[in-house]
Amino acid sequence: MRTILSVLIALFSLQAVAQVPEVTLTRLDCGNGSNDPRRFSDTFAYTETTKPFTFSCYVIKHGADTMVWDTGYLPGSVPNATNKPLTDLLKQINVDPDQVKYVGISHFHADHTGQLAPFRNATLLIGKRDWDGVNANPPMAGANVKGFSQWIAEKRKVEPLSADKDVFGDGSVMLLRAPGHTPGHSILLVRLKDKGAVLLLGDAVHFQENYDHDGVPGFNYDRAQTLASIQRVKQIEKNLKATVIIQHDPRDIGKLPAFPAAAH
Repeated sequence: MRTILSVLIALFSLQAVAQVPEVTLTRLDCGNGSNDPRRFSDTFAYTETTKPFTFSCYVIKHGADTMVWDTGYLPGSVPNATNKPLTDLLKQINVDPDQVKYVGISHFHADHTGQLAPFRNATLLIGKRDWDGVNANPPMAGANVKGFSQWIAEKRKVEPLSADKDVFGDGSVMLLRAPGHTPGHSILLVRLKDKGAVLLLGDAVHFQENYDHDGVPGFNYDRAQTLASIQRVKQIEKNLKATVIIQHDPRDIGKLPAFPAAAH
């Protein structure tokens, strides 16, 4: 009887493993430029007047399903924006925007929400307080209402999140609350078979120095929430031995394979 039970447990375990789909993560270049780092510290931590700044978008493939994380500026809208549409980059990795299941947004600023329009069939995942800020009258300061206008006008699918979300139900991709930069700011945890856990920080921090020294930009929505979110990220990094990717820091680009390759 014990032998039969052991076999059944083993078969169940093998079946469970077989049902876990492959998860990959690809970085897309959504712009480059520079910024004045003095804006990013309310304790006057920076003396230099310029610092390299990058804009990153990401694609997560979960078996047959695809998720896009952040969409960059609208091409040509500002000098830092790439002139290559996100859809062109997706085509190079065989992703049809109409087939994208989820678009996750770290927060409502224009450099993360400029190219939402092509994803007509996706469900938008966004922090509820950011979604409320976009739809407020008047909208919350900094909310890229234009970027969301088509989504709202066409009544596309949206899931405003007031808690963490297990996107595919198996713990491999999770939107985690990290308010402070904006009221509904989120980060993304992706668990990869080979690379392990990866944290995409949105704008929880903008530079490695701010992460190391708990730096807070003066323009953030809430200072205390920002610090609490940074501490959450640091604990996740420690507990999961995660790779932390600061999306605006060009020094972190090399933590993932160069496009069009993906991390596994």
